[in-house]
Amino acid sequence: MLQVQELVKHFGGIRAVDGVSFEVAAGECVALIGPNGAGKSTCFACIAGQYPLTGGRILWNGQALEKLAPAARLRHGVARTFQVAQVFEALTVLQNVQLAVQASRAQNAISAFKPLDRQSVGAARALLDQTGLGASDGEDVANLAYGAKKRLELAIALAAAPRLLLLDEPAAGLAEAERASLMQLVKTLAGQGMAVLYTEHNMDAVAGVADRVLVLIEGRIAAQGSFDAISRDAEVRRLYLGDGLEADGDGADARGAAHA
Repeated sequence: MLQVQELVKHFGGIRAVDGVSFEVAAGECVALIGPNGAGKSTCFACIAGQYPLTGGRILWNGQALEKLAPAARLRHGVARTFQVAQVFEALTVLQNVQLAVQASRAQNAISAFKPLDRQSVGAARALLDQTGLGASDGEDVANLAYGAKKRLELAIALAAAPRLLLLDEPAAGLAEAERASLMQLVKTLAGQGMAVLYTEHNMDAVAGVADRVLVLIEGRIAAQGSFDAISRDAEVRRLYLGDGLEADGDGADARGAAHA
C-alpha cells in the first residue's frame, strides 16, 4: 500500500502542496485531478522522487521513500511514466524494452560484448505484446505515432516488474480512441494487483477507469470518492469541473474534459 502522510512542498513562500494525505492499495487505480496550479504535478513529483519534501512522509509497503532517489524507488517496485513520453528515439521499439529489461536485472547487466539485439528478447517481446506493440517491435521509435510512444514508455516502466505504477497524464496528447484503449490497459494492470496512481486532465480517462478520484485544489485534497460522487460535488464543479460535465447514475458519462 502507498501511504502519503501530510505531504508538504514549498517553493520559497509558495505552498504548492499543503498537508496532503491519502492511500492507494494494491489492485486499486486512483486518479489525482485538479486545475492547473492546484499542486497535483508537484505532489506527483514528490511521490516519484523528483522533488524533496518540505514535510510529511511517503511509505510504500512500510518502506519510507521520501529520502530515496527515483532509481532506488524503482528497486523497491515503484515505476513512473512522464507526461511527455521518455523513450530512446535512436533505437527500435524492441531495443527500448530490451534495454529496460536488462537494466532491471542487476545480476544480468548489459554486456558490451553481447549485441543488445540478443539480450532479453523473450521478456521484451512479452511486454510489447502486453502493451499492444508486438507488431511494431522492429520499427524505429523516431517513426512511431505519439500514442505508440506512450505505450512504449509504459512497456519500459513495466520492465522493472513494479507493484506501484505512477503515471503522469498517461492520456495527454492522445485522440479519444487512443485514450480509451490505453486507459483500459491501465485498468487491467490494476485489476491484476498493481497499485496505480495517475494524474489526468481528460475526464474520459478518469470516468470508468479510476476506482477512486482525488481532487486537489490549492495544494489540498478538496474531495475524494468515486467519479460519480466527485462529479456531483458542488464545490468541485464550481472550482474545477464546471457545469458542462454530466454523470449518469453509473458515473459513466464523461464526454467532456475539464479545462483549467
